[in-house]
Order: sequence, then C-alpha cells, then structure tokens
Amino acid sequence: MIGTSRDGDVFTLELQRPDRRNALNTEICDLLREETEKSVTDGARVIVLTGQGSAFCAGADLSGDVYADGFTDTLLEMLHTIDSVPVPVIAAINGPAIGAGSQLALAADLRVVAPEARFAIPAAKLGISVDRWTVHRLAALIGGGPARTILLGAEEVGADDALAHGLANKRGDLAVAQQWAHSIARLAPLSLQHLKMVLNDDGTQSPPPPEQLAALHAAWKSYDAQEARAARAEKRPPVFRGQ
Repeated sequence: MIGTSRDGDVFTLELQRPDRRNALNTEICDLLREETEKSVTDGARVIVLTGQGSAFCAGADLSGDVYADGFTDTLLEMLHTIDSVPVPVIAAINGPAIGAGSQLALAADLRVVAPEARFAIPAAKLGISVDRWTVHRLAALIGGGPARTILLGAEEVGADDALAHGLANKRGDLAVAQQWAHSIARLAPLSLQHLKMVLNDDGTQSPPPPEQLAALHAAWKSYDAQEARAARAEKRPPVFRGQ
C-alpha cells in the first residue's frame, strides 16, 4: 500500500490505495512511518510524498478502524515522524488532501500543488476534532485568519489560494516536486537538518494542556460523532446536539 522508489538521494513514497482515494487507516499510517524512517536509514537526502491516482489523500478511512482506540495516536506518531526526520520532506499534492490528508501535507516541509489540489479539514462536519499540533501548524503556515476559515468554517482551499496563503510553495506535478527534491538534495545536509529543526520549532512540539486533550477525546467519543457516521451511511445531513 506504500510504493517506494529511489533516484539517487531522492526517495519517493506513494500512497497506493486508489480504490479508497488513498484514505488512511492504522495499517497505512504504520507503513508510512516505517518507510519514512527506512528511507532516512538508507541514505535519503530528500523524501517526496504523493498519492496514486487522482487524490493525494482523502483523509481517514471512515469505513475502517479510525474510530477505534489507538488510531489517532498512530496517525499522530506518523505525522510527527515526518515532521522530525532530519531531511526535507516534500508533499506532491496531486489532488484532494482532505482531513488527515491535509494533516499529512502539513507534516511535510514543502508542498507542490497540481491544479486539482485542494485542502480541507472538515472535522466540524464529522463531529470530531483535530489535535493541537494540526491547529498550530496550520496557523503558523498561513496565519490565524485563513486557518480559522479552514477549521471553524470547514471551508476548502484550492491550489491558487493555497499558493497565495503560503500553504503551498510551488505549482506543479510529481515531476516538478522530484526535480526540486534533486536540487535540494545537492545542498548541505547538516544545514538543512538544522534549518528544519528551527522552522518546526513553531509552538507545535509541546504537549497539549489536559483540558485541550480532554476536549479532543470528548469530540471523538461524542454522540455527535456517532450521528455524523449514521448520517453519512444514510446519506442525510447530520443533526448535531453538542453532546
């Protein structure tokens, strides 16, 4: 489910689950974390992440095990691995990056967007929420106002707005991302490692206060989260109670 390829010092990791639009479950999160770590061990100077087919990542697989205990911890462990490996990671956003797909894009250091790319974190439509790291990383990248639009308004951002807000760094396809990766791979590795560490020291690394963590868990275990699942299965709008 994770395709890997190497071209010199550049390693490309591809989510290969096009039948589910590359949606994430526990197994895929574990595999992506392992392949990211293995790429660094095997000598990667830059890693490129992308998705097979027309989507980058449609988010968490809501038909799978994402509501089970442990999924969010596995997802966050994978995201923090990408965030902390000592080499630059470029996300080649070839299509929609929704929910956990946007979180995966945020974990990367740089983002290259195709015209079809779009970002959204529709947690409030699903009766759930996202962790402190995601909220702070998004705000650090694009500013508090646009971040509030995406999170509190549950609105999508297309490729043009992503570039305008700083959520994306370049326009292009996987080939453009890989070409950029080769250019970066020729730079001094220790310099890049230090710069990545400093750039990612943006207030997202510290653990959340207990009350924030409790509120996150309450959303995931709420009646509203169950109502959103039922509404999705029944193809109707959810009716939330704040319970």
